[in-house]
Amino acid sequence: MNKTFTATNTQSAAIPRQIDSKQLLGPDGRVVIIHEGQQYQLRQTQAGKLILTK
Repeated sequence: MNKTFTATNTQSAAIPRQIDSKQLLGPDGRVVIIHEGQQYQLRQTQAGKLILTK
């Protein structure tokens, strides 16, 4: 008995939501994100890298 399974979950094929980093970080180049009651800071370095710290 050979059975072929195909993915029927539409979320797995969905395109992830996108946002421009300049819009997310604002003019200061940083944003505070609250995740499960914890604060995280996402910021852009002078070299253009993104750093997430708790």
